Amino acid sequence: MIPIRTSISPRHTPYANYLLIAANVFIFLLTFWPHEVFIYGQRLVEPLRPAAQQFMLTPDRPYIWQFVTYAFLHGGWMHIIGNMYFLFMFGNNVNDRLGNVGYLCFYFAGAVFSGIGHSLLHTSPVLGASGAVAAVTGAYLVLFPNTLITVFFMFFYFWDTFEIRALYFIAFKLIVWDNIFEPKFSSQAIAYDAHLAGYFFGILAILALLGVRLIDSGGVDMWSMIRQWNRRRVFKDAVSDGYDPFSPRLRKPVNAQVKPANEAEESPEIDYYREQISSSIAYKNIAQAAELYEELLEVDPKQTLGRQQQLDVANQLMSAGRWNPAAQAYENFITNYPGYEYIEQVQLMLGLLYTRYIRKADRAKELLQTAQQKLSQPDQIRMCKDLLTELVR
Repeated sequence: MIPIRTSISPRHTPYANYLLIAANVFIFLLTFWPHEVFIYGQRLVEPLRPAAQQFMLTPDRPYIWQFVTYAFLHGGWMHIIGNMYFLFMFGNNVNDRLGNVGYLCFYFAGAVFSGIGHSLLHTSPVLGASGAVAAVTGAYLVLFPNTLITVFFMFFYFWDTFEIRALYFIAFKLIVWDNIFEPKFSSQAIAYDAHLAGYFFGILAILALLGVRLIDSGGVDMWSMIRQWNRRRVFKDAVSDGYDPFSPRLRKPVNAQVKPANEAEESPEIDYYREQISSSIAYKNIAQAAELYEELLEVDPKQTLGRQQQLDVANQLMSAGRWNPAAQAYENFITNYPGYEYIEQVQLMLGLLYTRYIRKADRAKELLQTAQQKLSQPDQIRMCKDLLTELVR
């Protein structure tokens, strides 16, 4: 199972990540020189040039600089390719959130802490960027848990791709399966504990930075998810405790003024959802924005976003087969943006939903007849007529 792309892309060029990849490759080409050595009568293959071996991390007699230099050494072509592939896959967006300087500091700290994790449990030398890459991947898990990762998988001669949330893929596949269960079936000399230490550092460090607001929360990260979960837990606890707002001992005299409905303030929960949706769209994650908007409709079915945002979310829900929330999204768009220059196309799409999927014939006929008067493209006119014909049958 190999991740081949994510549903978001960095808004700025991730120069620091490119620099780290280039440095790793350059140092690998300088230090990689597989040659045979004889130790206690056994013939072994040593992957590094003799001068480079001192830069590996040797836990039984470590030098302080080895906790950084070991992360730039690799024992083979698959080792360097695998590490750099995952660093490119997840590091670009983390670089974008942390900035170039912050990302470099985080990467080196991840290498140090993963080296410490290995040294505490093992005495064998270690090399490779896997621990630092694990820290970066853990950071991605915290910063973008709901982004979609397209995964390629092969089982014998059968292969396919599927999409899965980063939260599940990284947590269960990369962390739990690859580093906890797989070692029980593998005899390869892989520093699994260095990986786990890297993931542990990456996740906790980014959560801490978000918690103290050294990193701005975009409303779509794991810290925001934890806060949202806690808020819902408090609400549920308050209801389950039998709180009675009409109890005489809880009443206080107040001067209350009733606002007209159109001036009513939105609830904090609605504000929170709208912020999350805007952040998701800013990071080009329309799929997540659509899921959040569907949850928002459960709170208030009349909630409407900005014009283009509303249309993008409605189209995403439609393409995902979420017929009812898609219809509500289109209805809210038509209600709030009746002057949209292509409103007839929105009416056609909603008419299609009501004709074939939700079965609201009267509303579908109304929408399609209105759209037919303005449609200009032949294929859309033909579709509109076909849908009206279906309604008559």
